[in-house]
Amino acid sequence: MKIPATANSQTYYHHDFISKSPPFHLIPRQDDAPLPGEFEQPNTLAIIDERALDRECLAQSLLSHGLDMDITLFGSIEMWKRSFSPKFCGILINVGNRDFQEQMIADEIRQLIAEYPDVPVVILSNNHDLKQILAALEIGVKGYIPSAIGLTVCVEAISLALAGGIFISAESLTDLQRMLVAAGQKERRRAEMFTPREEDVIEALRRGKANKIIAYELNLRESTVKVHIRNIMKKLKARNRTEVIFKINNMFG
Repeated sequence: MKIPATANSQTYYHHDFISKSPPFHLIPRQDDAPLPGEFEQPNTLAIIDERALDRECLAQSLLSHGLDMDITLFGSIEMWKRSFSPKFCGILINVGNRDFQEQMIADEIRQLIAEYPDVPVVILSNNHDLKQILAALEIGVKGYIPSAIGLTVCVEAISLALAGGIFISAESLTDLQRMLVAAGQKERRRAEMFTPREEDVIEALRRGKANKIIAYELNLRESTVKVHIRNIMKKLKARNRTEVIFKINNMFG
């Protein structure tokens, strides 16, 4: 249902405030309801935000900028689960300033995606850090929308994610490209610096393994392992095994 971006666009909706127990529902006009026996396609976006004013303003803003679906608002993921029905075509979770890499937030959203794999989840966040974006995509989020983008792009991002695509902003794509280029350069420098066998020994050192264990796992003599470690220390100008790992992490991440 298309909602024109006009001052009186609210006339298309009845606003049913449930003061004691959100969610706050935006209910479409009755003439848009399906006919008896007609299959009702999922066409309701759930917006989850613990801040009542923020979620209500966000809903009205999205509708006024052309979001072509109904909206139901919830204060938490748990509230949405209790109200779940097949009408929901997607979920927009506004995490605000919270760090998506916090274990509690990530675990809750990961569990949500696992329990409802057919309902796309999109994140809206004030945090534009690339590591946070990648962490969200890794657990199955279909879109990561930074709050700095405009409403029109936000509507397009939601529509893309709900249609089966994955959205990250152009700025984030540029940052990702830079990160991949930098990572490739580091890998090339590392490959030029160490032999494949030295790489095996470095990985074992990072795991804290003793020389005897390294020798056994790599099918080498312990004396050969010691030679590899000396060569690695010389190349890194490191004085001991601990400094080897410290310098490897600093140089190559």
